[in-house]
Amino acid sequence: MHAIQPRILARALFPALLAAVLMAAACSGGGGSDRPPEPGDRAVARVQDETIWASDVKREAVAQGLVGEGEPLDVTSDLFRRVLDEVIDQKLLAREAERRGLDNSAIAQRRLAATRERILGDMLVETVVNGEITDRKVAELYQEQLRLAETSEEIRTRLILSRTREEAEAVVGILAQGAAFEAVAAQSSIDDATRYSGGDLGYRTLDVMPEAYANALRDKPAGSTVGPFQTEGGWAVLRVEDRRKETPPTLEQARPQIVRYLTYEGVRALLEQLRGKAEVEVLLNGDSASQEPASAPARPPAAAQAPAAATPPAATPPAAGPARAAPAPAPAKAS
Repeated sequence: MHAIQPRILARALFPALLAAVLMAAACSGGGGSDRPPEPGDRAVARVQDETIWASDVKREAVAQGLVGEGEPLDVTSDLFRRVLDEVIDQKLLAREAERRGLDNSAIAQRRLAATRERILGDMLVETVVNGEITDRKVAELYQEQLRLAETSEEIRTRLILSRTREEAEAVVGILAQGAAFEAVAAQSSIDDATRYSGGDLGYRTLDVMPEAYANALRDKPAGSTVGPFQTEGGWAVLRVEDRRKETPPTLEQARPQIVRYLTYEGVRALLEQLRGKAEVEVLLNGDSASQEPASAPARPPAAAQAPAAATPPAATPPAAGPARAAPAPAPAKAS
């Protein structure tokens, strides 16, 4: 089904924040408090006079994309112990840097100031933007996606990619003689991403396909062979395996991507509001001041402006912006 193309904030707001928190804490000096920073927190190590808490380890694991923000991290797990060792190493390196006086250098102060600004900015996003994402807004966007998905169709195709038109026409001739498409793809296709699976591109909607593919497939029924036609990667021959209506995900399956999209819109609106109030002078040649803030999410393509329900992505770390399920890899360019 349709969904909003996943976009990562240019500064990867939340993962960068979590990593920065640990870095700032490591460079702050002084002893750690014995009071748990979060309710139910647990002391898991001590480096000289500083306590490391389970929440510190969890933040580092989230920053590295090893667990999701809302996922538990068992303190008895191998993953927890590995990340704990990394946090201890960070503390040791920071203490040694302090011993050598590196924290007093001008460059260290600038970096620490930049880290502080990122942390405060991300906390503002968490407070203002995330606080406005309600169950009602999620449900309303989900219903809108379902309505758009009622007319959406998925197409399953197979690909054989050739370097030249002559090679592609030879492929068509071999297929016309009854050769199995999967076998010819495995033997002849130059697209390493698909050749070993018989050229299978899986189910995809036309709006996420490269334009040349979408135009060639638009009205072709299941069972038809399409091509050859030229693409950026070479000359393509396709087999239409199946066409079907998209199956909508449940609300709970779509929720993470919808929340990402609402976050995306909220961050953009907040940055536009702040830029409108501030006096910003860009000291570069050209009209750079009129460009969008670099820290804003990249603008989605026109087709993604009206969201539609998303197939849940494979087990990947959440991105900061909701999304349409990622298409199969684009055919590789001919070497």
